[in-house]
Amino acid sequence: MSAHGPAERLPRLRAGGRVDQLHVLAFEWTKLRSVRSSAWSLFLAVLFVIGIAGIAAYVQIHHYPSEQALRANVHPLPLSLAGVQLGQLAIGVLGVLTITAEYSTGMIRSTLAAVPKRLPVLWAKALVYAVVTGLLMVPSAIAAFFLAQAVLSTRHVSLAFGAAGVTRAVAGAGLYLVVVALFGLGLGALVRNTAGGIATFTGIMFVLPPLLDVLPASWNRAASPYLPLNAGESIMQIQPGPHLAPWVGLGVFAAYAAVAIALAALLLVRRDV
Repeated sequence: MSAHGPAERLPRLRAGGRVDQLHVLAFEWTKLRSVRSSAWSLFLAVLFVIGIAGIAAYVQIHHYPSEQALRANVHPLPLSLAGVQLGQLAIGVLGVLTITAEYSTGMIRSTLAAVPKRLPVLWAKALVYAVVTGLLMVPSAIAAFFLAQAVLSTRHVSLAFGAAGVTRAVAGAGLYLVVVALFGLGLGALVRNTAGGIATFTGIMFVLPPLLDVLPASWNRAASPYLPLNAGESIMQIQPGPHLAPWVGLGVFAAYAAVAIALAALLLVRRDV
C-alpha cells in the first residue's frame, strides 16, 4: 500500500482548502454514528418511549378490573405518551454529550482547526442531531400510541388516531423531543462541561417546575406555563387546562432552545476554544 493510501480516503477539500457546510455535516454525522454511547442513548430513548407506553397500559387494565373504572380513571392519550417523560432524559443528556464530549477529550481543537469559522460546526451538530432525533422519535411516539391502544382495546377503552387533537399530540410528542435535543445541545455548548451541562439541563427541565410551588399561587399559575418543560409538553395536551395552546407552547420551548444555541454561537466565536 502506498504512503498516500490513507490520505486518499479522507473527504477532499474544495479549492483553496476550505471545508464547506456539506463536508461539516458529513463529519458530524460520522461522529454521531461512530460513538457507541450515542447509539445506546438513542436506543434507550426509543425503548423508553415505546416500551413504557405498553407497560403502563398493561398495568392500568389490571389495576382497574372493570371497564367503567378504567374509563373513569385513565385517559388513553397521556398513557400512550408516558414514555416521553423518560425518553426526554436520554435525548437531552445525549444532546449535552454531543458537544461536551469533544471538549472533555480535547477533540474540539482538531474540529475547530479543520473548520476555522467555527459556527458551521455548531450548525452541523444541531442539524444532524435534530434530524436523527426526529426520524427516530416521531415514529416511536406513533408506535407507542398504537401499542398502548392495542392493550387498552382488550377492555374496549381506546382512542382513535384520527380523533380530535390526537394526531397532533402524538406527532407533536416526537417534535417535542427534537426540541429537547436542541435545548440539551445548546446548554452543553454554553457550559462546555459534561457534568455541568447535564446538571443545568436536568435542573431547568425537572427541578425548576416543582420549585415554583413555593411561590404564591397566583404567581405560580402565571409563570408555570412558560417554563420550558410545561410549555413544550403543551403540544401533547388535548384537554383544557392551565397550559399554553399546543403550538404556542412548543414555539415557546423552541425559543428557549434557539436562545441557548444563539448564546452558544456567540461564545463560540469569542472564546479561544
